[in-house]
Amino acid sequence: MIFNLISYLSSGNRTHAVYALITLLLRVPAILLALSIHESAHGWMANKLGDPTAKNFGRLTINPIKHLDPIGTISMLIFGIGWAKPVPVNSRYFKKPKRDMALTAAAGPISNLLQGFAATLLMFIGVRLSIGKISFASALNISDSDHFFSIFIAQIFGGATVLQKISGILLYLLFIYATLNFVLAFFNLIPIPPFDGSRLAFVLLPDKIYFGIMKYERYIMIAFLLLFYLFSGIFSNIFDVLISLLFKIFSWVLVL
Repeated sequence: MIFNLISYLSSGNRTHAVYALITLLLRVPAILLALSIHESAHGWMANKLGDPTAKNFGRLTINPIKHLDPIGTISMLIFGIGWAKPVPVNSRYFKKPKRDMALTAAAGPISNLLQGFAATLLMFIGVRLSIGKISFASALNISDSDHFFSIFIAQIFGGATVLQKISGILLYLLFIYATLNFVLAFFNLIPIPPFDGSRLAFVLLPDKIYFGIMKYERYIMIAFLLLFYLFSGIFSNIFDVLISLLFKIFSWVLVL
């Protein structure tokens, strides 16, 4: 998004520059809240399973200052994918380390899915209240999230009143928050250490193999991020398809 803003400012396209600036400003609070809830969910689950480490470090909070990783946050703003400072977990407190590590890991992506669905529900309600039944009926027949995006951008830049423009910005914020949380959920479910998905995918492995792999998770993470940045377009397309599918499923549920 930062690159887009710089590009639009350089080109002199005022409308695109304003759009990029609005998007960047809305993404900042969305990123801070989504990442904070994700990490605090890990800590909350670990604490419930007997590990007070995260609680003792003050990580059972949505205060972003406690969770943010500078590089991960910058990556999120620039590339749309990033990470927070991992919550400390001590598996020695767990009765069943592999199982409880898997449950602790699952809490993060689940929290993102719940946040995404909540934001989507509010977005659907907002579309109906502020834009009207025709647009809402059209939204229920979406095949991808671009439909919502076009509605909100049209309202922000084409709204007749200030209230309509504000409404469009709020709906766009919900759209950003929903898509951001869905991306975080899918990204963290990738079964590669140290992502949460690896704790779930490897839970049935023998202890020797499981903990042997986890010893090298930092190096695996670096290699994966290099591949991700090199092939970011492919990953972006995959995430777009998955997010569009979630919007489609959610629209069907609302119709029912």
